Amino acid sequence: SPMFTCGRDLTSVKIRFTYSVGAISQLCFWLFVTDRPKLAENYTEDTWLKLQDAVGAIQNSTSIKYNLEELYQAVENLCSYKVSPTLYKQLRQVCEEHVQAQIHQFREYPFLCNCIGKLCDHCRQTIMIRSIFLFLDRTYVLQNSLLPSIWDTGLELFRTHIVSDSAVQKRTVDGILEQIELERNGETVDRSLLRSLLGMLSDLQVYKDSFEERFLIETNRLYAAEGQRLMQERDVPEYLHHVARRLEEENDRIMNYLDQSTQKPLISCVEKQLLGEHMTAVLQKGLSTLLDENRVTELGLLYQLFSKVKGGLPTLLQFWRDYIKSFGGEIVCTPEKDKDMVQDLLDFKDKMDNVAQSCFARNEGFINAMKEAFETFINKRPNKPAELIAKYVDSKLRAGNKEATEEELERILDKIMIIFRFIHGKDVFEAFYKKDLAKRLLVGKSASVDAEKSMLSKLKHECGAAFTSKLEGMFKDMELSKDIMIQFKQYMQNQREPTNIELTVNILTMGYWPSYTPMEVHLPPEMVKLQEVFKLFYLGKHSGRKLQWQPTLGHAVLKAEFKEGKKELQVSLFQTLVLLMFNEGEEFSVEEIRTATGIEEGELRRTLQSLACGKARVLNKNPRGKDVEDGDRFNFNNDFKHKLFRIKINQIQMKETVEEQVSTTERVFQDRQYQIDAAVVRIMKMRKTLSHNLLVSELYNQLKFPVKPGDLKKRIESLIDRDYMERDKETPNQYHYVA
Repeated sequence: SPMFTCGRDLTSVKIRFTYSVGAISQLCFWLFVTDRPKLAENYTEDTWLKLQDAVGAIQNSTSIKYNLEELYQAVENLCSYKVSPTLYKQLRQVCEEHVQAQIHQFREYPFLCNCIGKLCDHCRQTIMIRSIFLFLDRTYVLQNSLLPSIWDTGLELFRTHIVSDSAVQKRTVDGILEQIELERNGETVDRSLLRSLLGMLSDLQVYKDSFEERFLIETNRLYAAEGQRLMQERDVPEYLHHVARRLEEENDRIMNYLDQSTQKPLISCVEKQLLGEHMTAVLQKGLSTLLDENRVTELGLLYQLFSKVKGGLPTLLQFWRDYIKSFGGEIVCTPEKDKDMVQDLLDFKDKMDNVAQSCFARNEGFINAMKEAFETFINKRPNKPAELIAKYVDSKLRAGNKEATEEELERILDKIMIIFRFIHGKDVFEAFYKKDLAKRLLVGKSASVDAEKSMLSKLKHECGAAFTSKLEGMFKDMELSKDIMIQFKQYMQNQREPTNIELTVNILTMGYWPSYTPMEVHLPPEMVKLQEVFKLFYLGKHSGRKLQWQPTLGHAVLKAEFKEGKKELQVSLFQTLVLLMFNEGEEFSVEEIRTATGIEEGELRRTLQSLACGKARVLNKNPRGKDVEDGDRFNFNNDFKHKLFRIKINQIQMKETVEEQVSTTERVFQDRQYQIDAAVVRIMKMRKTLSHNLLVSELYNQLKFPVKPGDLKKRIESLIDRDYMERDKETPNQYHYVA
């Protein structure tokens, strides 16, 4: 027969059955339906009192009278009797009453540490209570999604009655803010305590509303005042390092005890108050100094900090551009600095390149702004930079330049080309470069043919073949001249009358070379005879050509005897003519030398000055002085001494005279007029009829050099006067092409 036992406390149920399924169903129905209301009514009240007593013991930290397993089973049994809603409600009420009774402790006693201790106690108690009521939590509460779990209920009660209390909340946040302010002022605080307090606020879901808003307001106030004060007290490098340190400190606080959600608004606040509000002031006060002193570390820090602030980089870019224009404009537009202009420009460009590369993270915007600024300031003073760049190249490519190896020279030329790109009037550069190149080639002063051709290749790559065609023609002439001179030497060996003078002639195509003013000088008979021999030889091979002798860049080597012994003098042709006179006489006046040589007066004075007033004084001048006057007399300096056997005195040929500089500039302007005329005629021939404004616009597009509207108007008027075009009779601002 079946055996069924059921204890009063319902802690155990044993069923031994041999009945059919139907009999078991009837038994279960009798057990739970017939007898259950009576058992639940007698049992629930006693059990709840036992549970309530246990909860109170946990909350008051006293010993529990009952076995925990027994308490757990009691909860399970109550839930089985369908009294879960009542049990949950009563438990919440007991917990709430306990929490409400604790408020006075938070309001009256020492606070921050006490608060954390109380929360820890509350959490520990809640965990203990939950372990007893775990069956309730995992059945009834879990099945009702609107009900918070026992753990969440504990936190909610603490938040609602303790933390949300205005007095408690104010004391909590005030205490935390006070500790943070002390730390910001350099004092040591208990970070673990702050981490626990803020973790408590975060766990209770009141971090943002109760703490973060006030924290950010206080932070904003602190750094606004600090920014204003330190901008007055500190220089810019010191201020930048302070800002970087403050940002590092705030990031450290986020890592250690602030919630991660605070990072973005906190860092934005610091950046705004210490940087955003003072961007213009920082740049006005310190950017020029940082760039002048090449403070690479601080410039890198400046870029890094400004990149964090809205509008920071565009503001820095504008100040950077303005600085380059200002500093560069001072280099270019100060005539007193012309001697060092190109070197200063190269040094300045290197310096700005280094800043852009190492400090501004190779930012494309900054590099483009630098190029734009260089192009702007270098063309503030038309023509002069182009002229001086050409002369600088000449100084580097000239023989005797011991400053650089071939590799260094190549690097210098590359840097010069970068500056050259910024120049608008490249025709000025071409004119002076061609003049100097001619001197280097004809006087034999070129340091390296490879370096010359390298520079030519760079110019061709930059400006096109048309720009370098004449320069390339000059090199071809020099190579052809070498071949001709080999043939001429063979020709001279076959002559019956040998000569002790060795003649070298360079045959130049007039269209390639700079134009030289023809000068008739009185050559010695031996030279005249040699000229005629060469003329006969050359025209015999190239009939129909005309030779025009150009003595300006001629040079010679003279053998001279002094008391010290024999010397060789490397001199210009003009110097040669003057010195040869002293084979015929002891002393001559300026006028006598002029008559005998036929040298133009200005050129003669320069020549005599180089022979009698320079470092190598092969002539004596009476009276002594630096300048050559009409009454001066010259005699051969037999006492001349020099440590070298061959002495170069013809450096005068390489020096540019004022007249040369002026004539070269004038030729450039003249060529520009021709180019403007040709462009106008070309445009009008194609368009037939065009308004003045459209014609000027087309000209600006076609011309490769800077030109003023007034100059264009003059050329248009000149073409109208020469009947290349005419004005419209009804609309004076309209032009017609005249075929």
